[in-house]
Amino acid sequence: MIRVQEPTTIRFGSPHRHFETTDSTNERAKFLAETGAPGGLVVTAGSQVAGRGRRGRSWFAGPGSSLLYSALLRPLGDRPLLPLLVPLAVCDAAEELGDRTCKIKWPNDVWVDERKLAGVLIEGRPDADPADSWAVIGIGLNLDLSDVGIPDDLEGRVAWLGRDVDHDLALERLNRALESWLAASDSKILEEFRRRDLLVGRDLEWDGGSGTARGIDDLGHLLVETGDETIALGAGEVSLGANLRGG
Repeated sequence: MIRVQEPTTIRFGSPHRHFETTDSTNERAKFLAETGAPGGLVVTAGSQVAGRGRRGRSWFAGPGSSLLYSALLRPLGDRPLLPLLVPLAVCDAAEELGDRTCKIKWPNDVWVDERKLAGVLIEGRPDADPADSWAVIGIGLNLDLSDVGIPDDLEGRVAWLGRDVDHDLALERLNRALESWLAASDSKILEEFRRRDLLVGRDLEWDGGSGTARGIDDLGHLLVETGDETIALGAGEVSLGANLRGG
């Protein structure tokens, strides 16, 4: 059954904590959450020395080149499609900021022209008492990497919005887009994710198998055709796209 999400009243950016340098905006936000910070808290940084992506991968971002952002959603509530709606918000914000068309590489990376523009890492306490459950929504959005030294292993695999994108404007656009998508129904989230799905029709590989992506089901699982059957994979299972080598 597809739920109709109750409208959210959360407003992101109040309070807002900015650090010139930090280990990770997610780590800062999680610490503040554990010490009682309210929902709506946003943590940003000019640079971070221990930024992480999914599966513990490091996140590259030269100083001042990216919007390094973590927002506290508290209480979390019943939001099984949170991993899908967050990249949708990133797409909306990015397309407002630059002349780009964004797609989503399941489950939550944002791509432009077959290159990675943004990544999402969601962490938190979903199993806590409902009144105290929370999630930290971590986002790294590349604004301008033209003047930073891109590591050799990422050359040709990352995208950015352009030189004229203002950090404060990017922050404001992302805050508002997140608020909007948190108020959306599951049916709207699924419809828009499917419209932006980069993997449909792609040949994939993962730990223990391979197949062809056939979209997502109503729970946000990736559907993969493996010859004579179609299986649903959870977010932690896909490890490699055979023709998508991005991180």
